Amino acid sequence: MDILLVEDNPADARLLREVLSEVNKTVRLHVVTDGPEAMAFLRYQGPYLDVPRPDLILLDLRLPGMDGLEVLAQVKTDPWTRTIPIIVLTTSHSETDIVQCYKLMANCYLIKPSEWNEFEKLVKKLNDFWLTQVTFQREQQTVRSPQTHA
Repeated sequence: MDILLVEDNPADARLLREVLSEVNKTVRLHVVTDGPEAMAFLRYQGPYLDVPRPDLILLDLRLPGMDGLEVLAQVKTDPWTRTIPIIVLTTSHSETDIVQCYKLMANCYLIKPSEWNEFEKLVKKLNDFWLTQVTFQREQQTVRSPQTHA
């Protein structure tokens, strides 16, 4: 399973990678640090010409360059990417952010706990449901040129 993590905080990305590698050996975590880089990954542009189409996106909202809401909107309006489930994983407790994410078709909204052990528990629960119980749609991988999906 390929997961795209869009996260600008290196500590959060490292922790998520460590916990996932401990609980699920099948996960291949691809990390990008801002919105433009996420869109380049999803459009197979620049250094991302040969990356796999992610099965799931974990998306922070507070990102440099293009915030998570903009990424979410672009992903969900593009026919090539709109079926990829997106879990918003953020520190924001804002009701406005929550409502906006669901209006933009986020599949789930999770608030990152500030304590390490609580964050670890959240990632394990995320794995237990999203990565072991959910059946993901498999897209055809034959047509995926940057020109077609830009």
